[in-house]
Amino acid sequence: MEKNFFCEGVDKAPQRSLFNALGMTKEEMERPIVGIVSSYNEIVPGHMNIDKITEAVKLGVAMAGGTPIVFPAIAVCDGIAMGHQGMKYSLVTRDLIADSTECMALAHHFDALVMIPNCDKNVPGLLMAAARVNVPTVFVSGGPMLAGHVKGHKTSLSSMFEAVGSYNAGKFTLDDVDEFENKACPTCGSCSGMYTANSMNCLTEVLGMGLRGNGTIPAVYSERLKLAKHAGMAVMELLKKNIRPRDIMTEEAFKNAIAADMALGCSTNSMLHLPAIAHECGIDLDLELVNEISERTPNLCHLAPAGPTYMEDLNEAGGVYAVLKELLDAGLINGDCLTATGKTVAENVKNAVNRDPKVIRPIDDPFMPNGGIAVLRGNLAPDTCVVKRSAVAPEMLKHEGPARVFDSEEDAIAAIRGGKIVAGDVVVIRYEGPKGGPGMREMLNPTSAIAGMGLGSSVALITDGRFSGATRGASIGHVSPEAALGGNIALVHEGDMIAIDINAHSIELKVSDEELAERRKTWTPREPKITSGYLARYASLVTSANRGAVLEIKK
Repeated sequence: MEKNFFCEGVDKAPQRSLFNALGMTKEEMERPIVGIVSSYNEIVPGHMNIDKITEAVKLGVAMAGGTPIVFPAIAVCDGIAMGHQGMKYSLVTRDLIADSTECMALAHHFDALVMIPNCDKNVPGLLMAAARVNVPTVFVSGGPMLAGHVKGHKTSLSSMFEAVGSYNAGKFTLDDVDEFENKACPTCGSCSGMYTANSMNCLTEVLGMGLRGNGTIPAVYSERLKLAKHAGMAVMELLKKNIRPRDIMTEEAFKNAIAADMALGCSTNSMLHLPAIAHECGIDLDLELVNEISERTPNLCHLAPAGPTYMEDLNEAGGVYAVLKELLDAGLINGDCLTATGKTVAENVKNAVNRDPKVIRPIDDPFMPNGGIAVLRGNLAPDTCVVKRSAVAPEMLKHEGPARVFDSEEDAIAAIRGGKIVAGDVVVIRYEGPKGGPGMREMLNPTSAIAGMGLGSSVALITDGRFSGATRGASIGHVSPEAALGGNIALVHEGDMIAIDINAHSIELKVSDEELAERRKTWTPREPKITSGYLARYASLVTSANRGAVLEIKK
């Protein structure tokens, strides 16, 4: 194996003197130096175990002949940030993580990297960094939480949020809420349903950047420590073969990820993150491709919040590889894509078995004949919007109702909890997009309030913001262009009729073009909500949700 960049030559003596200051031996200096990007912290439940994962990765790297060096990445807990100003800081950390990791990796000239993420923006942020740095890289996540158990049923964080809605509707007592509070989230790990963190960890496996089990082995299982050691060993093999992230994350790999997304029923946030990761790989991932792939890819899994199964169940059923085997055998994914194992997708899944057809439906007996996510377009969202179709009640796949318009999440929640939203309504929450928010807050509080009030199968919600993966129901987000940019969502009036047809990929504001043109004459841009600090800088650079809310320097 080649020696590292710093180990030879008098011109590198100053750097070696600083390695000596670290207590590094000559033998360590001569080995490849592998950066271990640890997202460990003590505030995010999905990250509190990453110190142990990090130590296991270091051991794997060392066993395979490398010198592991740890540096940190930040992570925000979306659940803790939910419902207050903190949520404005969730999505924006994705780019902060990518930027800071790029800086650390290139400034210190690491030969290879192992990324250890777990939660929502932390995973895509590190995938974006991996594409930028483009040295041999393997991912191993912190793993999912086990499901909770309340009143004889498995539960998760979405159950907790909906319990609050049920209490506000008079359906739960304080004792009921207290039981959920103490039992819904029983272990460390990323929240136990197919929410954004687990969606992205599974899709990391599909993209080929993580080893088998990356998305599904529970955080508390010893098997995850073994996985971490193997990840450390695997990156050394990639280094020997000079296999880099952009060799793995090809256009075909992203198409595989979209197909798996449809089969797994992943979070709508994947429609922000996959285009952003592809962008860093030099690939333009058009959201129109999503509907094309969705129409031919059946939905095979209904994990929470769409159904009663959880990540631990998917793991026992065979995990992501079992889903990929179903798709490969049906000719729905490309088996030739290279992965972090050094093998192709087809080679990886050759012996995968679906052990529980109730959790992973066979390809000829799916939950739905088409994919879990649909991209809609119409005069209300000329540049598209998205919905998690697999979590929508059948009766809400087609809906028409009067708009109930709110210019902030807080105003909408007050109306929902105050009983002012009734069956048939279409709640519109605007000025919450990437620029208008700024930061594109998740709307788990209002969607959970709607579900908790018993309106989940009769009320739709539309926003230029986004949703937690824990959201269920006819929740349509990422409306582009957003209100802050003068998109038509800014022109909706109270009582306007809105028609939604999810299977037809249509969303229409039943107002004439002439009337919209008249309304536009009196519309004026809003003053920015935040004018200083990181959020202001973010708002000045961020693009629309349909482009992945990536940052671009305005020319």
